[in-house]
Amino acid sequence: MIYTTPNNNIKSIMGGGPEEIDSGKQASDRPLLVSVIVLMVFGVLAVYSSIVYFAESNGTSAGSLVIGHTMKLGIAFLVMLIISKINYHNIAKLSRFGMIVSWLLLLATMVFGTELFGARRWLFIGGYSFQPASFASVALLIHVAVLLDEKQEYIKDFKRAFLPIMFWVIITCGLIGLEDFSTAGLLMMMCLLMMFVGRISTIQLGGLVLIGVLGASLLIMQSPERQSRLNHYVDQITDIKSDKFNVEDGYQAQQAQIAIAQGNIFGVGMGKSTQRDFLPAPYNDFIFAIIAEEYGMLGSMALILLFTTILLRGIAVIAKNAVDTLGTFLAVGCTLNIALYGFINAGVANGLLPVTGLPMPFVSYGGSSMLFAGLMVGILMNISKHDRKRKKMFYA
Repeated sequence: MIYTTPNNNIKSIMGGGPEEIDSGKQASDRPLLVSVIVLMVFGVLAVYSSIVYFAESNGTSAGSLVIGHTMKLGIAFLVMLIISKINYHNIAKLSRFGMIVSWLLLLATMVFGTELFGARRWLFIGGYSFQPASFASVALLIHVAVLLDEKQEYIKDFKRAFLPIMFWVIITCGLIGLEDFSTAGLLMMMCLLMMFVGRISTIQLGGLVLIGVLGASLLIMQSPERQSRLNHYVDQITDIKSDKFNVEDGYQAQQAQIAIAQGNIFGVGMGKSTQRDFLPAPYNDFIFAIIAEEYGMLGSMALILLFTTILLRGIAVIAKNAVDTLGTFLAVGCTLNIALYGFINAGVANGLLPVTGLPMPFVSYGGSSMLFAGLMVGILMNISKHDRKRKKMFYA
């Protein structure tokens, strides 16, 4: 069968072209699935080691919290398997509806949300809490992929392509950024990368970057907590260069780096972390530091390798071999959402990035973020089932 598409230029960007394809489904991408399963195992072990102090402080047992974490992982894995069975084109049809629902949830959080750790990010419904920002992020990435696919014939047009896409991006990132600056900034970056792959004009993207920098500056200026985190990060870099050590500034980052240093090459051993008693949220924001302490440089490098595998399989294999541009854009968005969260969490623990509060997918203790990470991996798995056969090219 001869394969032709009006968007062959996109396929050439991703390394493909008009070629023979297989209309039947194939098995899901196994390296992707194995990487996610191993990350889940890492997560259970790390959470069990790091949550002891938190459990004792709240009058519960570490075992019960780990069981709850394992159950959430099981639900995320089940969601991943279910979504992998649903054709991604059917999921894409719900993108606009998902965006509207996400906006309503974000607005409801501003009014009825519960404030924890100085931010109003959680919404309680029926006795269960979740972060609407996680759902909004997934909905936006899917909708941007849909819009990029729909507008490929006039993708360079400012009014017909760029503005309609940015309408959804700016409003969503703005609503999230009021309470969760880190998530909003990362989401904006992922959308920009997707738009770059989708052939949006680089001039238009450059202007958007400038607007994003100005918007980020305003959000930082209106929040003393954000200013403090940024100042601590800058002070940390300055202190390193001047051989100074400020105990009061950047406490979280300092404790994380102590944990990593104690781990050395082989680690102190599973369950033997000492920094878990000093690190705030060692089971979530700084779980990479606990893994590095207990499993050493070898364990932390293995964790980074797993996220690198997901990045390479998602971009170089699944996105590249997708049967259409919608599959390509969806694969890029889903892959970036999983891999960048993992890399940034590790970068914060190592002191390479300022403290963000972003979890490590499938490893950090949590619920909503883990659930939606499973959803995005499920979409990736479904796209991989429709990979084109790598055979001799035929031109129409």
